[in-house]
Amino acid sequence: MTQPREATVPSGSEPVISLCGARASLGSRPVLRGVDLTVTRGEVVALLGANGSGKSTAVRAVIGQVPLTDGEIALFGTELRRFRQWSRIGYVPQRTTAASGVPATIREVVSSGRLSRARLGRLSRVDRAAVDHAIELVGLGDRAKDSVSALSGGQHQRVLIARALASEPELLIMDEPMAGVDLASQGILADTLREQVAAGTTVLLVLHELGAIEPLIDRAVVLRDGCVVHDGPPPKAMGQHALPGHDHVHPHAADESLRTGLLT
Repeated sequence: MTQPREATVPSGSEPVISLCGARASLGSRPVLRGVDLTVTRGEVVALLGANGSGKSTAVRAVIGQVPLTDGEIALFGTELRRFRQWSRIGYVPQRTTAASGVPATIREVVSSGRLSRARLGRLSRVDRAAVDHAIELVGLGDRAKDSVSALSGGQHQRVLIARALASEPELLIMDEPMAGVDLASQGILADTLREQVAAGTTVLLVLHELGAIEPLIDRAVVLRDGCVVHDGPPPKAMGQHALPGHDHVHPHAADESLRTGLLT
C-alpha cells in the first residue's frame, strides 16, 4: 500500500508555480480575489473547492488562458508574460473530446503533445518513442491506431493525459482528471500519476474529491469565493467525498463550459 507523503514543504525548495495576490474576473464577475499560492519542485498539490470557487480559473490563469486583473504569476522563477518554455508543462483540461470532432487516431492526438519538443515540427525516433511510452502509460498501447471517436469517456481522458505526458513535462497540471471517468480508468489514471510523482514530476490537480489519489497528495489548497481558506494537509473528510456544497459537474456540462469559455 502506498504510504501518504509528508505534507511539509522543504525549506529552500525551488518554486515551480507562484501566484501572488492573483485577481481575475470572467466578464464582470470577480472569480479570483487575491490568491497566494506556491507549488515547489516535486510537490503534489490538490486544489479543492465547491463549484464557482475559482479552481479552474486559477489553473487557467497559471497557463495564461485567463488574464489577471491584478497580482503576479511566475513559472519556474520566470514571470508568466516572459515565460516561453511551454514544453516543460503538461496540461490536461477539464474533460472534453480528445479530437474535438476531427478524425484522428490515438497516436496522432498524443503526438500533438510532443510537437513542442520536435525540431521543425517533425517527430524524430526519440519523439516517437516518447509518444508510444505515453500511450503505454495510460493503458492504450494496443489501441494506438484506433480512432478516438471509438473511445469511451474514460478512454478519452486517458488520451488527453497521454498527450500531456508526451512532452515529458516537469510540471503536470490537471483539471478534474477523474470527473465522469469509469472506475477502471480511474485506477489506470491513479497508477499513471503515481509513476509521474515517483519520477519527480511536480503536479497541480483540480479535484472535487481525492479518492485513489489521496496518498499522493502533499498539500490541499481549498478555495472559497476566490480566496484561499485552507493550505495544508488534506482535510480528513475529503478522502472519498465531495466538498460540502459542491455540485458535481457532469461531463456534458463541462464540455459546454469549455465551449463558452465560462469555466470556473
